[in-house]
This record gives sequence, C-alpha cells and structure tokens, in this order.
Amino acid sequence: MNIWNTTTDFVLLGLFNHAGAHLFLFVMILTIAFTSLVGNALMLFLIHQDFLLHTPMYFLLSQLSLMDMMLVSTIVPKMAADYLTGQKSISPAGCGLQIFFITLGGAECFLLASMSYDRYVAVCHPLRYPILMSWQLRLRMTVGYWFLGAADGLMQAAATLSFPFCDAHEINHFFCEDPTLMHLACADTVIFEYLMYICCVLMLLVPFSLILISYSFILASVLENHSREVHKKAFATCSSHLCVMGLFYGAAIFIYMRPKSYRSANYDKIVSVFYTIFTPLLNPIIYCMRNSDVKGALRKCMDQCAALSHH
Repeated sequence: MNIWNTTTDFVLLGLFNHAGAHLFLFVMILTIAFTSLVGNALMLFLIHQDFLLHTPMYFLLSQLSLMDMMLVSTIVPKMAADYLTGQKSISPAGCGLQIFFITLGGAECFLLASMSYDRYVAVCHPLRYPILMSWQLRLRMTVGYWFLGAADGLMQAAATLSFPFCDAHEINHFFCEDPTLMHLACADTVIFEYLMYICCVLMLLVPFSLILISYSFILASVLENHSREVHKKAFATCSSHLCVMGLFYGAAIFIYMRPKSYRSANYDKIVSVFYTIFTPLLNPIIYCMRNSDVKGALRKCMDQCAALSHH
C-alpha cells in the first residue's frame, strides 16, 4: 500500500446519502443544530443582561453554552456544505482545526466538574458560598479548563497529522476525529494511542470521579434534611445537571476509551451525533425549562421587547 503525505486532502464520507429518508434526517439534524445555536446564544444573552443571573452558577452555565456553540459551529456547517455541494474534501489544516476545536471542547469535562463543585458548595455549605465560589476562584477555574482543553487539542492535532497516511484517505465519518484518523495511518500508532488513552483518563475519568464524589456529598446532605421542600428543590436542580453530565460523559467515554478492536464506524458516527449535536441542544432546554430564574429573565426580556415594539 502506498503512502501519501499530509499535503493531500482527506475525504469525509459523511453521515448521509441522498436517499429520501436520509434527506429527512439531514433536515432534522440541521434544524436541531440551528435550534441549539439559537438556544445557547439566548442563554448567553440572558445571563449577560439580567443582573439576577450574575452568579457563579450562571457564569459556569454561560461557559457551557459558549463551548456548545463552538462545538456545533465546528462540525455542522462543514457537514451541511459537504452534503449540499457533494464536495467532501477537507484539507489537512481544516482537519487539524476540527480536531483542535473538538478536543478543546473536552474542557467541558472540567467545566462540568466545576459545576458539580458549585452545587456541592451551594447545598452543603450555603453560608460560605460567596467565599468558596469567589470570582477569583471562578477566574482561575475558567482559565484552567480552557487552557487544558487548548493544550490537549493542539497536541492531539499536531501529533495526529504528523503520521504518514495510506492511499485510503477516506474518513468514514462526518468530521475529523482522532480515533477515526488512526485507522488511516501507515505507521505504528500504539504509543500515540496509549498516550491519548492516558489523556482521556485524565480528562474524562478524573473529572467524572470528582462529579460523583460531589453528588455523593450532596445526596448525603439532602437526606439528612427532613424538609420535603429542600429535597424537591435539590433533586430538581441536581437531576438536571446529572442528565447533562450522563449524556456527555457516556458518549465521550464510548468514543474515546474503547479498545481499537471494538470500534465500528457506524456506531461511532451515531454516538458522535449525540455528543456533538443533540447534547448542546439539551443543555439550554434542561437549564431553561426547569429553572425559574432563567424563565423569569426570559419573560422580562420578552416584556421589554414587547414594550419597545409598542412604543
């Protein structure tokens, strides 16, 4: 088998063909992605505009919306353009950028751990909340998880594209992803895959363990309180967070931590749709529809818009 260098474009085989059923699925995916972008942009706008939402929890939610918008914007426009034009090639630089921004989205692992810590402090140490979630700590956490995501993304993109690739330069996916690209490498990738596995353990399992510990303390604290109202409020808030975390971590662990011999391109594509397109849509729905503060800010914004249009 011949080897070609990374000056030649890759070909993304995509998610759909042009059959009628696939056209319907494409339109549905596009609608979901657009709704996700609008929903997360609305969350960012409301959190920025409403003074009542200028709290640590909503600051972290704004970062989550920003990451979700970045993830959808990295993948969906290219996928849609490929499907509509039939031009499915992507340059190595474009592929590297996709790997970088998708891995940068891995900072969401640490963000979700920060959100679980925020809920732990709010439930278990409410009187010390302003001190334990000070703006200095929020700033350090924010810089930390963005830096870790960017460093990991840069290393993975550079390392992946440094491999020589074989004649079969078709990527059986709708975006560039490290595990899929490794199938095309005409070199021994064992060391790189081992290092990537270690990175996945650090970026997935360590924050996930911290989340489980935080919610274990929350559960113990809530059960000690015999107030039904406290139980209801705590479980309503925490269940929303756990839904988002379960979807994100479940999909990410399935994609990045399975042995190579157990991989299936079709399964990978389906699961990738969940964590890159569906989960960003669920975040604003879960946090908006089940949150009275956000719904209040939305009503206030709509009333102001109605008043302006009336005048």
